[in-house]
Amino acid sequence: MPKNSNLLPHPGKENPHRTTFDNQLIELESVDSTNNYAMARIHEGLASDGMVCLARHQWAGKGQRGRIWLDEPGQNLIMSLVVEPAPLKLSSQFLFSAAVALGILDLIVADSPKNWYVKWPNDIYWNDRKAAGILIENVIQGQNWLFAVAGIGMNLNQSSFPAEIPDAVSLKLITGKNYDPVLFARELVYSVQSRICILKSEPHVILRNYNAHLYKINDRIILKKGEDSIETRITGVDSQGLLVTENGSFNSGEIAFPRLNT
Repeated sequence: MPKNSNLLPHPGKENPHRTTFDNQLIELESVDSTNNYAMARIHEGLASDGMVCLARHQWAGKGQRGRIWLDEPGQNLIMSLVVEPAPLKLSSQFLFSAAVALGILDLIVADSPKNWYVKWPNDIYWNDRKAAGILIENVIQGQNWLFAVAGIGMNLNQSSFPAEIPDAVSLKLITGKNYDPVLFARELVYSVQSRICILKSEPHVILRNYNAHLYKINDRIILKKGEDSIETRITGVDSQGLLVTENGSFNSGEIAFPRLNT
């Protein structure tokens, strides 16, 4: 896949990282969670900016709000990228997540350009189906944001999914192609790092691009808040990651989108 995406070209921005992907790559046959592994390396003083943990299978993969990420061994992308966020402030945590999501979009739309969205807060959707999820975990000391670990799970070659995740889709099901997880990860790391570089100098670009590709923006939908349903229209997401609607703003723990039933 080409390194330069046709999604949102931004001339003059180059990847600032001097270490190469291959020098920073740790390949794992099986692990509980690549995020757990990366966090352990950080706490042992063995990690630096650009380290990538890539697994063929993880048996306790984590999603947002304690959900489990299910994968078929060897068929998907399971990786964690270590980032030193400085000079970003802690208030930029949502925009950091948005930059990671846009980095994923930049790469995949170069191969399959239509109908890709970011579903708030940080899932990657093709039409109404989930292709990838992101989980960011941080190492913070006082007001210093020392490390961010960007966990990315993407369905690459899996052709069938358990009944409990009816909205899942893989790149292979969309494009008909097979993907090598290591080669895909190499291009993805470059794409994500490039977006983080833009975030550090032009955060407004990240928020604008995120909203431009927001799933269901300007659509009338029904959101779930506990046992209640809220019919509303999504107008965007703000810099702190709140979903802005006609009925007010919500954080990601307050509401949920209805799940696909087919």
